[in-house]
Amino acid sequence: MDTTIAAICTAQGEGGIGVIRISGDDSLRIADKVFKNINNKKVADMKGYTAAFGKVCNNGEEIDEAVVLVYRAPHSYTGENVVEISCHGGIFITKQVLRAVLDNGAVPAQAGEFTKRAFLNGKIDLTEAESVIDIISAKSRSAARAALCVKDGALRRKIDKIKEELLSQAAHLSAWADYPEEDIAEVSDDELFKTFNNAIKILQGLLDTYDSGQAVKQGIDTVIAGRPNVGKSTLMNLLTGCEKSIVTDIPGTTRDIVEDTVVLGDVILRLSDTAGLRDTEDRVEQIGVDRAKKRLEQCGLLLAVFDNNQILNDDDYELIKNAKNATTIAIINKIDLEQKLDTDFINDNFENVVYISAKSGECREELTKAVEKIAGTANLNPSEGILSNERQRLAVANALSSVMEAKSTLDAGLTYDAVTVSLEDAISNLLELTGESTSDEVIDRVFHNFCVGK
Repeated sequence: MDTTIAAICTAQGEGGIGVIRISGDDSLRIADKVFKNINNKKVADMKGYTAAFGKVCNNGEEIDEAVVLVYRAPHSYTGENVVEISCHGGIFITKQVLRAVLDNGAVPAQAGEFTKRAFLNGKIDLTEAESVIDIISAKSRSAARAALCVKDGALRRKIDKIKEELLSQAAHLSAWADYPEEDIAEVSDDELFKTFNNAIKILQGLLDTYDSGQAVKQGIDTVIAGRPNVGKSTLMNLLTGCEKSIVTDIPGTTRDIVEDTVVLGDVILRLSDTAGLRDTEDRVEQIGVDRAKKRLEQCGLLLAVFDNNQILNDDDYELIKNAKNATTIAIINKIDLEQKLDTDFINDNFENVVYISAKSGECREELTKAVEKIAGTANLNPSEGILSNERQRLAVANALSSVMEAKSTLDAGLTYDAVTVSLEDAISNLLELTGESTSDEVIDRVFHNFCVGK
């Protein structure tokens, strides 16, 4: 990393402050070329974690007033000398300041290059680097908290613990096999089984967090379905907090799919309010019904709505039949009206049933609890470390498979050499997870999703 890089690291647009970040061996020297301290003190003479006020100039022309912050290696985000120039926000001004920095020796940073340098300089591991983009893209408090826990090393610490235990056993097995003449303690099968069982428990626990972590991070494709006039659109409006869907007492009002994203408890739902499911002679409405049925087949969660004030009809029975192929919450709506619905039949056919009044908002909390239960987030503890993407899930799954193979090999009475092979495979997968041993292709793929300036 011979070059000194620079980029605008705040969102490009009008704002109070814009920040241009410079990182590399020449960052202090370059900053001195473009920044004139009002106290005439050079940036190169400033201590780390100090600030100065002055003006940014290029070729003798003043661009803006600015504040410079200095971070000296290795105590910076990237582990290198870093200078951040804070100027007035705005596309033109920030680009002019960046141009001045580039004109004086810096090169444009690539997407995610600051965080990539932090990883390559040992400031963070690969899971912590991935958490940065999760923090930036978080759409809920729980998603942000989960990402922050990974950024703080929750996942790394758990993986390091398993890795060190497996490395210790692998080293003992190798030494015992390679140096029989040395006074090396006998290998204990009981200790090996204990290590394997502990690793299996922790790795399986991490795998179990994946789906719940995705529900927190990405959300669940959720379809609201039911026959006409059961209150689907009213429920949509209740959950979104606005008049997203048109509500009337005329069957077939909703003809196309209405979409929005909401947060219920710790879960993001990507909602789709669909046309009422029924046979219709109206060609346009039938298109909406067909789309609703197709979306129902693809959804991650189905909110099947039934009218408490109506007896079940053929359309309801058809929905109940289709719901058996989906993860479903049955919603008995209009509980503020007289009960005519056979609720016992609904409870017999659905594991998760919620009674609400979408019109008044009564019992919305019960729906939130049901969603959290199905998503598995009710007992999810991000501080224990969770898996946030497919790369991490695959590495843990492969490590788990290798540990289980090592245990089976030992249990079958095969040689310690055979056990060691599986053990080393498990360690290799854990090293790939944290980025301690992984290909440049994988590293490039991780940072490809970052924005410039991070």
